[in-house]
Amino acid sequence: MPTLLEVERVSRSFGGVAANVDVSFTVQAGEIVGLIGPNGAGKTTLFNMIAGEIAPQSGVIRLDGAVVCGRGPLAAARAGIARTFQVVRSFDTMTVLENVMVGAFAHAHRTRTAMAEAAAVIGATGLAAHADTPAASLTPPGKRRLEVARALAMRPRLLLLDEMLTGLTPAEAQEGVAMIRALRAQGITILMVEHVMEVLLPLIDRAVVLDLGRVLTVGTPAAVVRDPGVIRAYLGERYAAA
Repeated sequence: MPTLLEVERVSRSFGGVAANVDVSFTVQAGEIVGLIGPNGAGKTTLFNMIAGEIAPQSGVIRLDGAVVCGRGPLAAARAGIARTFQVVRSFDTMTVLENVMVGAFAHAHRTRTAMAEAAAVIGATGLAAHADTPAASLTPPGKRRLEVARALAMRPRLLLLDEMLTGLTPAEAQEGVAMIRALRAQGITILMVEHVMEVLLPLIDRAVVLDLGRVLTVGTPAAVVRDPGVIRAYLGERYAAA
């Protein structure tokens, strides 16, 4: 598979505190890659740099060979990167359809076109019955699906999912897993932050493990859960005994 995302020696500090230090990894087209690590490992900062919301102080981020970092979120979106947020950011007074139309307007120039594309995405993410419902009335799982739908309406090649499965019941989480697999089947590459290891590890192709802002290791789920450094820094002794 060709390389879609390249993160090369990326660093970022805030007030003298290093959030990311020389972070390097790649994501191949069609992969589902998990970005894991303890709180404070630098996952959110890295996501924000890939999405164009903040610029790295050194290093470079490329999508399909083209530099995308440091040019702002709109440029990243137009290049093919979309994201969800850990804290859901819906427009609560707008309907579900109107929320998703916001994403479609990243490329659609007519309201009718944006509406049609938003309706198609809503259908694919299981929200069709709520199209005319205010976003504020959705359940927490519904709001997470709305986040994904709005991102999908931007026609991404790379989708960044920030704790989409956190806080869901086991049944809701499995529905989310099925949706993520369906997105990959449609040709969308996925990089996701997630803390629910029991759900994440069977889903991903590879994991990138961060600790104290640095890459601790990159590998398959089977290799990562047996890595002594990962067990010590993040997973805990129950994985060592597995």
